Amino acid sequence: MNRNVVFTFFLFCFVTICRGSGTDIALDAKATLLHRIDSLNLLIYTCLLTLTVLTIWVFKHRRVSWLHETGLAVIYGLIVGAIIRYAGSTNHITHINVNPEPGTTYNLSVPPDMLRFHFPASLPITPGDSPIANKTYAYSFRGEIVNVEQNEIDLKATFDPEIFFNIILPPIIFHAGYCLKRKYFFRNLGAILTFAMVGTALSALVIGALMYGCVQLMPASLASSFTFLDTLYFGALISPTDPLTVLAIFSQLKVDVNLYAMIFGESVLNDAVALVLSGAIQNYETRYSHDGGFEISGFLGAIGDFIGIFSLSLLVGALMGCLTALISKFTHVRDWPLLESALFVLMSYAAFLIAEVCELTGVVAVLFCGICQAHYTYNNLSSDSRNRTKQLFELLNFLAENFIFTYIGVSMFTFPKHHFDPWFIIAGFITSMLGRAVNIYPLSFLLNLGRKPPIPVNFQHMLFFSGLRGAMSFALAIRNTVSEARQAMLTTTSMIVIATVVLQGGAATHALDYLRIPTGQGSNEESEALPYRDVRSDTPRGGGDAGGGQKARLARVWGALDSRLLKPLLTHARPPLTETLPAFMRPVARLLTTTHQYTQGDNTLRRTDSDSDLCIDDPQIPSSIDPQLSINIRNGYGHV
Repeated sequence: MNRNVVFTFFLFCFVTICRGSGTDIALDAKATLLHRIDSLNLLIYTCLLTLTVLTIWVFKHRRVSWLHETGLAVIYGLIVGAIIRYAGSTNHITHINVNPEPGTTYNLSVPPDMLRFHFPASLPITPGDSPIANKTYAYSFRGEIVNVEQNEIDLKATFDPEIFFNIILPPIIFHAGYCLKRKYFFRNLGAILTFAMVGTALSALVIGALMYGCVQLMPASLASSFTFLDTLYFGALISPTDPLTVLAIFSQLKVDVNLYAMIFGESVLNDAVALVLSGAIQNYETRYSHDGGFEISGFLGAIGDFIGIFSLSLLVGALMGCLTALISKFTHVRDWPLLESALFVLMSYAAFLIAEVCELTGVVAVLFCGICQAHYTYNNLSSDSRNRTKQLFELLNFLAENFIFTYIGVSMFTFPKHHFDPWFIIAGFITSMLGRAVNIYPLSFLLNLGRKPPIPVNFQHMLFFSGLRGAMSFALAIRNTVSEARQAMLTTTSMIVIATVVLQGGAATHALDYLRIPTGQGSNEESEALPYRDVRSDTPRGGGDAGGGQKARLARVWGALDSRLLKPLLTHARPPLTETLPAFMRPVARLLTTTHQYTQGDNTLRRTDSDSDLCIDDPQIPSSIDPQLSINIRNGYGHV
């Protein structure tokens, strides 16, 4: 009898444990399936990037110039996206319908951040199971669902938009700033700032106004979902340019270096301007535009937000760059190059995060952090860290750029929130071209009134042609796709990016020939490392915004401040602060001057073409120094 009781007791325990373990096994199987799908998703993008790299090698080997690597990435992405979309999958997402309780404070405009699904104790999970304790599962907010029958692969093939802003965009923007240290950028600084800041704002306004007029002529269902601020936001997100394809061809063909500098410089800065401008438009809509009307106080407040956010973000990035320079100067971290490189990367990324946490713009901060890191911190780094950081960010930039363009192609078929409206798409194409024209031609005319030599007409046409759209436009468009208007913006932006990258990028060589823009001869093995090394200058010496070979007054003031105060403070450059600061500050100057600055001697080479000095004339390098150092200095690697 006792044996039967014990046997029954153990059998009951075994069945209970098996039932509980059955639940765990089911959950483990679900987790394993999700892990496999995640791995498959990452494998797809890895294979796409691998295929892109191999095709690029074939194109370079065969000297194919009609299609750039970004265009390849887009085309491959479109093919794979179509396969994922139409191949089908048996792993459909399970779902359950949930209705809000009567009297809830949430609505379509303000959905809850999380849903908590409560399983009562009396409800068994599977038939035959005994009642279990209360369980509550939390489900995070993802946005509006268009296709309820979406499968797991479709869902996993789309990424959280914040991944673009927080992980993928920072290395792209930092690399642009880190490689910006070239004298030809400063030679054309006036034109670059005019096109990037005034031109981008003007382009956004023109596109926004024209699109609003076009939308009013469209069917009422679409017109009712757009306000003027919506179309103005579309103008802001479609205005930044990303002429990677054109610049790569310029580098290969050795096109005039001033044209290269203007296109490259504008594309670097207008990304930051467009991001801040779009944020200012959103702030205006949130704070002031409650009834849809125009308020002068709100307009002035939006302008103040734009200037304040841009300036403070710039300050955050510059301060982080200078702080890194001070750490690298006054510590011996250079004795361990790996730690030195890690510190450099972490401090640079921290500039982006600090700006975002402070409700500023991380893109602006990381851009100017990269400029300061190249101008100051780079001088203090060991040779290993110099090579490592340049190659690391060049690699990250290459992978991030191609990943974004691949994702643009894939998302055309897998992203569930596209809204295809042919009239809006056509209007988007036309107005984006008109906005680019307004950016280039009127401003070039105004610049030529005081610029010697002026910007030639064929250069202006090439500036217009180089207005390809890219990563920043797509990242801004995909960040918010809740409303029908934002979904139409995303679809139109994606198609404009694809068309400009593939078609305009492929026609860049023909455009150079048609516009009769002179190109050089020969090639350089190291053309990939330095953007300006292969390009030629057909502009006479002393050309650019400074005019006549004389520095602008601002350039002279900044050059004096930088060479006598900032460079000696943040690097080991001479003259030491003890020679440049007033006598009463000698104790502080001695504290901030390293032994190396005293002992390196007065005959140490000082770069006369430093971008801190903003010089116009080419450097005169003494013949007594090492020839390899001379080559490095001319190419931008040698720093003092």
